Amino acid sequence: QVQLVESGGGLVQPGGSLRLSCAASGSIFSINAMGWFRQGSGKERELVARITSGGNTNYADSVKGRFTISRDNAKNTVYLQMNSLKPEDTAVYYCAGGNLLLSNIRYWGQGTQVTVSS
Repeated sequence: QVQLVESGGGLVQPGGSLRLSCAASGSIFSINAMGWFRQGSGKERELVARITSGGNTNYADSVKGRFTISRDNAKNTVYLQMNSLKPEDTAVYYCAGGNLLLSNIRYWGQGTQVTVSS
């Protein structure tokens, strides 16, 4: 059983940057895809970024060009670099691992709060 622990959230001003980390207790090498979801207040959870075991990446339209997902299999860690942050990026961000499309999630992290506000 793999446990995921997120870190790196916090309060940032609009236009600022944050890097989220997701540390796994076991190997992520064999997990088909890892990703970051977010859930804003009163909103449904949405997939923000996905990275496959082969290194292919996909992003929600709302974050394309601003967010970058990456993975370090040697460190069993997934990252989300977030630049040019906007108030609408405010949400709890969750790390997840599962099938290739992340339509079936096997592992969830506990979430980390990101607040973008002046």
